[in-house]
Amino acid sequence: MGTKRHFRVWRGDSSGGEIQDFDVEVNDGEVVLDIIHRLQATQTPDLACRWNCKAGKCGSCSMEINGKPRLGCMTRMSTFEEDETVTITPLRTFPIIRDLVTDVSFNYEKARETPAFAPPPGVAPGDYRMQQVDVERSQEFRKCIECYLCQNTCHVVRDHEENKAAFSGPRYFIRAAELDMHPLDDRGDRKQYAQAHQGLGYCNITKCCTEVCPEHIKITDNAIIPMKERVVDRRYDPLVWLGRKIFRRDELEPATSMAPSTSTGVTDVASGTTQFSTARMPEGPPVREDGKMDVSEVSLPTQGGPSPFGDDLSFPLTPGEVTYHRPADKADSGSDPYAH
Repeated sequence: MGTKRHFRVWRGDSSGGEIQDFDVEVNDGEVVLDIIHRLQATQTPDLACRWNCKAGKCGSCSMEINGKPRLGCMTRMSTFEEDETVTITPLRTFPIIRDLVTDVSFNYEKARETPAFAPPPGVAPGDYRMQQVDVERSQEFRKCIECYLCQNTCHVVRDHEENKAAFSGPRYFIRAAELDMHPLDDRGDRKQYAQAHQGLGYCNITKCCTEVCPEHIKITDNAIIPMKERVVDRRYDPLVWLGRKIFRRDELEPATSMAPSTSTGVTDVASGTTQFSTARMPEGPPVREDGKMDVSEVSLPTQGGPSPFGDDLSFPLTPGEVTYHRPADKADSGSDPYAH
């Protein structure tokens, strides 16, 4: 037998909304996402909430619970007192779509801007070799589930809408740090790119992003601070500065040779020509005049393996080798509909 608990849930859309009160039954071992599902099943079936795995690995159910950014599926009700009111609101940094669902496309735009891994010339895929110590350096950052709680709590984005065009946020600082630590990445100026294009200098290392990370990634200590130190060493260390002046390296090398990615699918926002906007409409797949999509056949240069049907068969099968036929019509009484 569960107990009745009091909840306050924000309801509304981009035009406005309000917090509504609900009394919901809570059972042992349940999480906040279970309560949202019970609300949808019993009291408010039109409550919008984004979720997927319910195991803390997809990052979909990001929300703010009692003012703190958390995952709904990883916040147990046992962490609250029985007489405590639990308030559930959407992520405040991103535009509201409806109820607890927000538009996080800002993060995808920033992901597209980040230049991808560039393998060294002459090394083919499959020939990459790394030492285990190099793998371990950036393995921590690979645990990111892209829940965007760090992006939501970062006050540079949260409190200053005008910073979004020039600031990528902590999620993409750990991406830049990961690639900068990669021994096979051929781009040698990722730290300068982070400073010039990702807004690394805006971060004042308050560590709020680290505090809300559900994967316990030390975003500030292991990614942002090391990247800041490398930028400072290159640009402001007195000995390095003197060496650059003596050898005139400032004239020979640009501050950064990288620019925001302009690969297929990146909008004008990514190239820096327009102000950021989340008004891009969804795009459907290309279709033919008859309204159907093209189906392409992929042929491999080498055979994948022996056929389970034997070596004497070729595809497509001839009609005589097909072992299944359409069931006969009801009018064909007396015939076996599954006869071969």
